[in-house]
Formats: sequence, C-alpha cells, structure tokens
Amino acid sequence: MPHALLLKYPGTNCDVETERALRAAGFSTQIQPIATATPEHVAKSQLVVLGGGFSYGDYVTSGRLAQLETERFLGDALQRHHAGGGMLLGICNGFQALIKLGLVPYGKIVNIQENDPTLTFNTIGRHISQMAYTRVTSTKSPWLAGTRAGEMFAVPISHGEGRFVADEATLRRLAENGQIATQYVDPDGNVATDMPFNPNGSVWAVEGITSPDGRVLGKMGHCERKGENLYKNVPFNKDMQIFESGVKYFK
Repeated sequence: MPHALLLKYPGTNCDVETERALRAAGFSTQIQPIATATPEHVAKSQLVVLGGGFSYGDYVTSGRLAQLETERFLGDALQRHHAGGGMLLGICNGFQALIKLGLVPYGKIVNIQENDPTLTFNTIGRHISQMAYTRVTSTKSPWLAGTRAGEMFAVPISHGEGRFVADEATLRRLAENGQIATQYVDPDGNVATDMPFNPNGSVWAVEGITSPDGRVLGKMGHCERKGENLYKNVPFNKDMQIFESGVKYFK
C-alpha cells in the first residue's frame, strides 16, 4: 500500500477531507505538522500532499509562508523525493506553495523570478466560493490517468488568490510540453475567458499545471471534496479519480 504524507500548516483546514479521499483510494496516510516534519517522513512516503486552507492566515501572499517553511524544513528532502520517483500534489493553498517553490512548473525548487508563473488575486478582488467547470487539457500526468483529454468535470473552488498568471511565451511552452493539465470552461466545453466560468480571471483559463514529467500536480479546485450525494444539482462528473490514479501509479 503506497503511503501519503500530508503536510499541515497553521491555518490549513482541508486535512480531514484530503485524508479521507486518499484512504478511500488506497493510500495509507499520515498528517504531519510542518514544524515537526522531517526528511525521514518524506523518505518513507511515495506521495507528499500540500493541502488546501489558509496557511498562516494568508497574511502574506497566499502560500508564501508555507513555501518558506517547506523549503526550510524539507527542501532537500522533497528534491530527493521527486528525483527518486515520488509524486507531489498541491491543492488550492498547496498549489500556491508549489508554484512559489518552483516544483510546478519546473519539477525542482528554484529561486522564483519576476517573470515566472504565479498565482495572484482574483480579478473580482475578493474570495470566491462556487462550483467551476473544468476540462482536462492534457493527460500527460499520471495523476490524470483516469481521465480522457477533453473530458469535463465540475469541481468546488474556494480561494482569494487563484488567478494564474504567466507571459505568452511561458504559456506556449507549458502547452507544448503538455503541462497545462486542466482549464476552466463554460458548460459547452469552451475555454472561459471571463466570469462566472473563469472565476478568478486566470490567463488561458488555467486551473492546474504539472511538472515537466507530470509527477507534480498543482490545481486550484478541491478534488478532495467528493463523496456520495454531493452536488446533485450540478451537471458533469465530479470525480477526476486523481487519488485513485496516484495509487495505480505505484502498483
């Protein structure tokens, strides 16, 4: 049974849902506060998860303090983990931390520069919570092995800084390399440029991206918030089988 390490930061609040989804898929799990997490915790895990919430109250740019603490305690360990074939998943606030670390889109920890991709304030200027329609753009990532390119899913979102920003050249490189995993779309499957179907104003409607090898996935939508009898009045499939695909990758 593959093992998943869930890193918990002060203020994160999606641990229970994420652990439940991981266990249902077939992972064994451990929730570990970042202040007591060690390289040994990472070394014995096939998967490391940075979950959603409001780490450190989002008093600095969302995910920034989580990024700094992760790099401080576990930076080298995470680089070894990825180089050794491990997988990483960042959901919402965790995506914000991953992109500030550079693990997406680069697959390694780097010093982020001004022109690197980032996540910033929603164009509406406030937190937004709703269901969003997304479309699988690339199935290069093993996280998306349970989907087909073009398949649509409805996913709950809840964030204040989810707008993906990158320059045109970077966007084209990501697209050509299959690293744009998912995009916001309207009910007809068209890439959404404006609200309400592009809820945060992301360029190219990007909702999730991966590392070059696809083993690191960051996405804004809360794929862990799933279960029976939820979202009955919302069209489209609600389960991308992300956690199940993670288990299959290690079998």
